[in-house]
Amino acid sequence: MPGKVVVRPSEERGYANHGWLDTHHTFSFANYYDPNYEEFGALRVINEDIVQPQKGFGTHSHREFEIFSYIISGELEHKDSMGNLEILKRGDVQFTTAGTGISHSEHNVHKTLPVHFLQIWVKPDNPKLSPAYHTKTFSESAKENKLVRIISPDKKHVPDTIGIHTDFHMYASLLDQGAKVTHKVQGNANDGDNKRKLYIHVIEKEGMKVLINGESLLKHGDGAFITEAISGDEIIFESVGNRTAEFVIFDLV
Repeated sequence: MPGKVVVRPSEERGYANHGWLDTHHTFSFANYYDPNYEEFGALRVINEDIVQPQKGFGTHSHREFEIFSYIISGELEHKDSMGNLEILKRGDVQFTTAGTGISHSEHNVHKTLPVHFLQIWVKPDNPKLSPAYHTKTFSESAKENKLVRIISPDKKHVPDTIGIHTDFHMYASLLDQGAKVTHKVQGNANDGDNKRKLYIHVIEKEGMKVLINGESLLKHGDGAFITEAISGDEIIFESVGNRTAEFVIFDLV
């Protein structure tokens, strides 16, 4: 089996319910701290957030990280110190290079429905980048029984992605019951040190289940660390739950 797989069950994540915010933390964040889960390569934060109607995060500051939101359902208003104001919906990925410093707010503008999204933080190779903002929409059809690449360090050669400033790739899929999809590990197989890491996260929706290489089972909200993967390895994902499985893959050094 390519690489070593360690499953992180959903219930082992950090958790808090603030009334207006229901949140799970894959890595140490806010009041949740676990020295075993502080980061994974350049990946520092995966928060799965559900924000109630007409509620949100007030204006706050970020610096050095690249921060992006993957919208699962609902409507999220983003407003920042660079003058950007946008309402994000399902399929949208909003990406901010915080660099030398930005401020922003995130607010659920819907009157009756919650917004459900992933917020991810990644450490770029250069923490002192100029602040920047990008949004891109990825259709349902692009994800259906396929892996769509969302973020890439080589936007010049992968123009349909959002560019990031480190060796980090993000993919997403909507996998029908019984369907399979294969991910080929990134990197140059001819390099001397071609070992890579992957993290897989299954969206927190009841009934979603994903089997990795026929052996490791992830249910909704679960994640998996894959280490010692080699560039060019093929990893097979199969949807084995009672509904279409939505999951994301992070492929990094």
